[in-house]
Amino acid sequence: MTPHATEIKIFTGNAHQRLSEHICRNMGIKLGDATVDHFADGEVAVSLYETVRGRDVFLVQPTCNPVNEHLMELLIMIDACSRASAGRITAVIPYFGYARQDRKSKARDPISAKLAANLITKAGADRVMTMDLHASQIQGFFDIPVDNLMGAPLFADYILQKFSGANLNDIMAVSPDVGSVSRTRTFAHRLGIGLAIVDKRRPCANESEVMNIIGDVKGKHVILFDDMIDTAGSLCAAAKALVEIGGAKDIYACATHGILSGKAIERIEKSPIKEVVLLDTIPYPKSQPTCEKIKYISVAPMFAEAIDRVYEEVSISTLFK
Repeated sequence: MTPHATEIKIFTGNAHQRLSEHICRNMGIKLGDATVDHFADGEVAVSLYETVRGRDVFLVQPTCNPVNEHLMELLIMIDACSRASAGRITAVIPYFGYARQDRKSKARDPISAKLAANLITKAGADRVMTMDLHASQIQGFFDIPVDNLMGAPLFADYILQKFSGANLNDIMAVSPDVGSVSRTRTFAHRLGIGLAIVDKRRPCANESEVMNIIGDVKGKHVILFDDMIDTAGSLCAAAKALVEIGGAKDIYACATHGILSGKAIERIEKSPIKEVVLLDTIPYPKSQPTCEKIKYISVAPMFAEAIDRVYEEVSISTLFK
């Protein structure tokens, strides 16, 4: 046992209770007894029904849609644990909302990712654990340790199994835009496959126009790789260009966070993409119809292992070797 606490306690908000339960099942422990409810006027009410004094507490809460509500739940859960004398509080945020607002792109823009980081730190969190931040520099927005887990190993294992009989020279990893080149290159290197880039111009928000494909994808099995799928406009436009312009054999897509807002499902259904593989950092939106093209890989085993390593105070980086 480590000296900072007598045991692990894991609690969850309302954002993704199923993931929290799966993490606990992988660790062989029980999910903490707590409720996160709301008063009649919408205020968040948190009640912990077991002691956390001196415990190593992990609060699992992706700040997905509705982002503000789930962020506020997390902040109040942190405050409740802090005031109950928890030994150490780790905010486990599989998907970090506001991550796309990480810089000023024009005059008088806020940097909302920094503001969210400040709120989490000031609420009393001692550590943050997340996955595939939209921009790695967001780790520097926090004045506390941040563990940014990588989804690439999970996707790599899946792709290697799916194409176990294929020649790796016939598979190409493709970045849907210039901003995702770094993470796609890491993914391609892990698999030992080639890399291509879709170069596009974005005339306005949530709309994109593909201009060029950098790399030879003709006759290849293409894996579009990104950190998130929101409205799926960029993804589906890239897939169309890869087939019509690049001559790709077939298209698959991998993304860590499936936000799937607006007409995302409709676009995916109409696109040439054969399969979209997502990690379950965010639950499938209840408002969206079922899509047979979408497959989920669980991140619960990885988060369970990472939580255990944080508690035991051993390296997390070895998870990705």
